[in-house]
Amino acid sequence: MQLKRIQEYFGQYQSYLKSRPAQTERLPIWESQRVFQDNWDMDTEDWPGMYDRSLQNSTTKRLWKREAYEPKRMMLELMRMQPDFTRHMFIDLFNEEKSLEGRASRFVYYCDMLLQEYKDNNPRSIDNNHYHDDNYQMVSLYLAFRYPDRYAYYEADAFRSMLEKLGSTQLPETNDLERYAKVTQTLYKLMVKEEGLLGLHQKRLQAGLHYTDESRLVVWDFCKFVAG
Repeated sequence: MQLKRIQEYFGQYQSYLKSRPAQTERLPIWESQRVFQDNWDMDTEDWPGMYDRSLQNSTTKRLWKREAYEPKRMMLELMRMQPDFTRHMFIDLFNEEKSLEGRASRFVYYCDMLLQEYKDNNPRSIDNNHYHDDNYQMVSLYLAFRYPDRYAYYEADAFRSMLEKLGSTQLPETNDLERYAKVTQTLYKLMVKEEGLLGLHQKRLQAGLHYTDESRLVVWDFCKFVAG
């Protein structure tokens, strides 16, 4: 990435943050991040119920439910079928002592295993997808909600487009969560130094509705803005 291009896009992004669309566009994800932080409890006895309460939003369900995409519903099915194993899956995913790529790939692999068991137990069900094989979107959502100051929501196409526009000569050919995490950390550090930028972003957030502490979601928002 080229610093000059990053700074140019920071200037454009600040102008965007002052615009009317920025006051609503993509903001619901910060509400869901706050809801997750308020409800997530690995020690709860009601494991599926806690998961359900942790993924909520007052205006949209698009992060986990849209046409031909229902990862939340299917995870609830897997949790009801195998509560202890799914709990282990999330414990492993959130274990920061292990590599990010390893945790992410294992999580999807475990989902594959449980989906086969679910299909064996429910031969008449039309469900044949757990929807977590989605280029790590849901995995990154879990990570971003669990560790707001470390991870951002991942969309592979937007990430690749942003890198290209910021002057990167090495574009990812496959999903690369490790690189994405490093890039988001770098960009966030630069945002902190960019006078007024994070302040403009914070003005969009409502206390009590959105997650207002330090969050790397602002880098995802910037990524989406740059990608267009």
